[in-house]
Amino acid sequence: MNDDYVPPAFRHRSEPPPSPPPPDHRPPPPPSMNPISRIEFERLFGGRVFAWMGGLAVLLGVVFFLRSAVDSSWFTEEVRTLMGAVGSFLLLVFGVWLHERRGHMEVARALVAAAIPGLFATTVVATQTYDLISPVIGLEAAALIGVIGVFLAVRWSSMLVGSVGMLGALAAPMLTGTTSEGGSIAFVAMALAASVGVLLWQRWNWLSLGAFAVSAPQLADWVWTNKTEESTLLILAVLIGFWVLYAAAAFGYELRKRDEEKLPAASWLLLLASSTLILGLGGYVLDRVDDQVGLNVWIFGFAGAHLLLGEIARRFGVHREVGSLLTGGGIGLASFGVAHAFDGPTVVAAWSALAAALAFVATRADATPSPALSNSERLWVLSLVFLGLGIAHVLFVEAPPVAIAQGVDDLGASLVAIACCGAASVACWWFGRDIEPTTATVVGFVGSASFVYLGSVAIIDAIGVSDAGNAGEVGQAWMSAFWAATGLGAIVFGMVRRAPNVRLGGLALLAVTIVKVWTYDLSELEDIARAISFIGLGLLLLAGAFAYQRFKPSKEEEAEEAFEEELA
Repeated sequence: MNDDYVPPAFRHRSEPPPSPPPPDHRPPPPPSMNPISRIEFERLFGGRVFAWMGGLAVLLGVVFFLRSAVDSSWFTEEVRTLMGAVGSFLLLVFGVWLHERRGHMEVARALVAAAIPGLFATTVVATQTYDLISPVIGLEAAALIGVIGVFLAVRWSSMLVGSVGMLGALAAPMLTGTTSEGGSIAFVAMALAASVGVLLWQRWNWLSLGAFAVSAPQLADWVWTNKTEESTLLILAVLIGFWVLYAAAAFGYELRKRDEEKLPAASWLLLLASSTLILGLGGYVLDRVDDQVGLNVWIFGFAGAHLLLGEIARRFGVHREVGSLLTGGGIGLASFGVAHAFDGPTVVAAWSALAAALAFVATRADATPSPALSNSERLWVLSLVFLGLGIAHVLFVEAPPVAIAQGVDDLGASLVAIACCGAASVACWWFGRDIEPTTATVVGFVGSASFVYLGSVAIIDAIGVSDAGNAGEVGQAWMSAFWAATGLGAIVFGMVRRAPNVRLGGLALLAVTIVKVWTYDLSELEDIARAISFIGLGLLLLAGAFAYQRFKPSKEEEAEEAFEEELA
């Protein structure tokens, strides 16, 4: 018998254990969203939604009752007002008692949120509808109601109660009909200051926009009604004070906490809206008294304040986004001031200088990558905005595109404006190479095109337009030759300096020249001018072909081209 024989009953013991199945490499399923439980659903709708719907229903019921009482003359005016005041006051007291003694119940907050508008409505009826109390007393009563609402909102950390109290207090002059009173704007300022004090401690972002929406129309109405020349300085001082309050409401909480959290959208919107409002109202006041010098001082002073505060925030590390926001606003206001104070090429020169300066500052700013762009990238984008403004001003005012056919009215001003844009484009390209290389290359091409445009305008205006203002043919022929010569020069320069982008730019200009000569020059020019155009283009193209046949690309360019072919 074979010694290696194993009986069948024992064979499974000698066999190796089966290998485990391969592990499952599939990604785990995403965690399922736990649906809200039945008890939580009941607490949400039964405890919160029903509470606020009930409070709203009570408030509307009181309003409907008072309206029916007025229409049907059930009670006297005094009794109706007293019923509304007592009913709202009892709701307020019961809500406070319920919240303080029975725990932080949503029903209590709903009752208080319904009682405060009821008290405001009663005050409005007593002053505006029935004339039972004077507007001044009504204003004081509304202020007291607002203080109570704000106090309860801060104590309970309830934004809804705070909204009712603060916005109601800010709207008190409108509700009581005292907007024409001399002290109404002072009351709005005090109510706004109190609201800002609350917003410094509670991060109720969108409530700051609500405060602006309620107070801004009253400020504008006050400025509109004060039309005496003696009150100009007072109005400007009040406007500055309101802007300080709006700015504090926009990012006062972030400055107090000294954290680097991202600014909410409400802060950006509030600063933009308030700066626009204050600048516009101040400009209206100064224009009303025909003080153009004062208007320019107002615009540039306002811009300088933004820049100074932005630099302080950046230098002392207060908040990065606050500093960027103020600096950007100051630069925008300065550009508006330049456009208002100056005219013609001076505006273009100022915008071009500002674009170059911002591009230079961008190279010194923090370039740490960020989803919302780094400080360096933001300044770079802002420099391109001002460069675009300058170019747009040139193309619409100093030298429109028709200038290469009909000339310009003022050749000197046009050439200065175009040269400023070209120089600024070159500066932005130079400083932006390390920030955004692709965009910087495009800006460099724009700068080169600007100088070609400058030469074209000079040629057409000098020899391409007759005394009667008609387009001349000789100028078009010379412009075609200028384009071809410039394109050939760019190609040769790119060969010598081993700059492929320059060579591509020269080829593009030659292509444009070929299209112009074979379309416009061929159909519009007379025989002599057409001959000059074609002969000049042909000679320059032959020279370019000879240069390309003698050109040998560098080893780096050959290696780069081979690498691109492998990738393809």
